[in-house]
Amino acid sequence: MFEKIVRFTFPTEISYGPGAVGQLAENLKEIGINKPMVVTDPGLIKTNVFSKVQDILKNAGAAYGVFGEVHPNPLDEDIGKALETYRAEGCDGLIGLGGGSAMDAAKAVGVLAVNNGSVNDYDCATGGNLKIKGPLPPLIAIPTTSGTGSEVGRCSVITSVEQGRKFMVCHPLMMPSLAVLDPELTLELPAFLTAATGMDALTHCIESLTAPVFHPMCDAIAAKGIELVGLYLERAVKTPTDLEARAYMQLASMMGAVSFQKDLGAVHSLAHALSAVCHVQHGLANAICLIPVMKYNREIAARDYSKVAGCFGINTFGLSDLEAADKAIEAVADLIKIIGIPTTLSEIDVKESHLHELAKKAFLDPCHQTNLRPCTEKDLLTLYKKAL
Repeated sequence: MFEKIVRFTFPTEISYGPGAVGQLAENLKEIGINKPMVVTDPGLIKTNVFSKVQDILKNAGAAYGVFGEVHPNPLDEDIGKALETYRAEGCDGLIGLGGGSAMDAAKAVGVLAVNNGSVNDYDCATGGNLKIKGPLPPLIAIPTTSGTGSEVGRCSVITSVEQGRKFMVCHPLMMPSLAVLDPELTLELPAFLTAATGMDALTHCIESLTAPVFHPMCDAIAAKGIELVGLYLERAVKTPTDLEARAYMQLASMMGAVSFQKDLGAVHSLAHALSAVCHVQHGLANAICLIPVMKYNREIAARDYSKVAGCFGINTFGLSDLEAADKAIEAVADLIKIIGIPTTLSEIDVKESHLHELAKKAFLDPCHQTNLRPCTEKDLLTLYKKAL
């Protein structure tokens, strides 16, 4: 962990290190934001993290607006309401403060601030992303969890209230102008959310590593992210004040999002449907679905999974790719148990009666299209049954 604040770009400009958020006022001037709107959620507004950011802005004499009504899985309705606040306050930039939901919402507000209409108009599945024009308002992303990596991503995942499903809005113009990674902002994160968001980061890395897209740089970044999760997630969960573990989990989260420029896989299609239909926390949904999907992919993904085993520090010398893949699956399953989160859908009140609707919604989600082993709707239903 760096003991000082450092700046680097890949491709988002990143300010990283304990206390990095203290430079927020200077960051706003640097980027050219005169009046930002802070986009966050009701829970975070009650925390010391929000108070800290608010104090920094007040002490700098900066004018700002606040939209604090983002749902845990941001709704299309949230984006419309936030846009109204953005315009009413006369803001010219955005600060996404919180987990992936807040940062995704902030990105979507930026799209509508310039392109108008409804956020549903820009659904990637219908080609809506091709309608997005810029320049968009500048955005500073400040994550308070270590999982989504939304601070370096070019997508927002939004829930359609009418359709009861998640959809994605993606465009290179949506990448934040600056990501502020300050591990001190994650110290108050409860153990459950630390564990669940950490599994989100791990899933990003594993799915991007196996996605059938040629991108060797993303492969290398994904492998390093897996290594960091293996080394530091348990520490971050069991010793919340371990700043080094928190700092490296922030890097793992960021690496996961950089690497999934390659795309993701079936785990995310399953998880997106679970969040939309059953309101399951996204990282937890990923964690529960990851092992069934890894087993489903085992034979065709064995070579990549053998790399996952190596990232967990497992000696794979003399093992076949399939044997090493089995070791990787065991290592991931062991980590899930060690960090103490549910391992089956039945433990979180998902019922068998939900599964057919879930499979239909998961099949509509585009992520499974880059799963290394193709999936039908029937395959996704089978995976849900195995996760149940």
